[in-house]
Amino acid sequence: MSDTPPRDRQSQINFRDAPQRFRDQHPDDKFVGASGVLFEQAMSQTRMAICLADPNADDQPIVFVNRAFTHLTGYEEHEVIGKNCRFLQGNNTDSSKVALVSDAIKKEEVVVVELLNYRKDGTPFWNALHLGPIYDETGKLLYYFGSQWDVSDVHAARADEQHAKALARELSHRIKNMFAVIGGLVTVTGRAKNFREEAAEINDRIRALGRAFETTLDEASLGSIELGDSIRSVLAPYDAEGTRIRFEGENFRVDPNIVSTVGLALHELATNAIKYGALNGPEGEVTVRWARDAETEGLDLNWIETGGPAVVQPEEEKGSGMGIIDNLLSFVGGNLERTWDPKGFSARIEIPSLR
Repeated sequence: MSDTPPRDRQSQINFRDAPQRFRDQHPDDKFVGASGVLFEQAMSQTRMAICLADPNADDQPIVFVNRAFTHLTGYEEHEVIGKNCRFLQGNNTDSSKVALVSDAIKKEEVVVVELLNYRKDGTPFWNALHLGPIYDETGKLLYYFGSQWDVSDVHAARADEQHAKALARELSHRIKNMFAVIGGLVTVTGRAKNFREEAAEINDRIRALGRAFETTLDEASLGSIELGDSIRSVLAPYDAEGTRIRFEGENFRVDPNIVSTVGLALHELATNAIKYGALNGPEGEVTVRWARDAETEGLDLNWIETGGPAVVQPEEEKGSGMGIIDNLLSFVGGNLERTWDPKGFSARIEIPSLR
């Protein structure tokens, strides 16, 4: 059903009251009547921004604006008369909404739409536009009547409310995930015989988890996290001088759960390197290399140790740092490959999906 009322009723608006300028321009129009002064005063004093455009002239120019219009847009009357109203549009004006207006004009229908428009000084504002046709008594289209209302505050309130709800949902989800991971860490670590020593390890792991989550709680990163920044943040405490750990990889965004899993895995690898590997001596180095897998769009991360003491493969891994990494990666469908080369330990972490 069309939004446009029948022309012989509401939509057949017959303005007989009009400003003097219309009498000069259109002396024979039915639009112009004897009570132009009343029209002029009513249109001038209303707080609603109003304009009239002539659909029968080239490019449908504006032929009348009231004071509320000039106050809203920052333009003087002489700067807008004769122009098409598209001058209020800008780079971020939604073209689909503009198309709705254009389509309604072609069909001579009423349209109500909210557009992002721009004032003379370039500041944007949300414009609740109501546009409709004006006919004379014979049904001839005379003008288009447009009213504008600044609803920027309404949009800001909507955006704030939506952002707050999204932030609350995201934080709730991440906190639940964090405690699930902590519970898994305590369960695995609690199997060890020396609880006091392992309690210290739990502390270290929770701190590593905190570093991994630090970037995920940045509200600007809701939905995904820069992996490269997170890797550097997690490993920074293990290389105070910034010379022992080399990073090779680009920044790309991944799911926050991937960040926490990778962060804890790197913590275990760094702890192992300090106790037994390349970071145990003064000459050893670690290279962390990561990339997005071109085929699977997953993560391929390599941990490579060089220059440390001779490597010996441990007999038992259950409950150790490596066992914890296995458990963590299983939650995201990943796996860990280890190589105990006498010249240096290396590990490869593969995660099939970064979402």
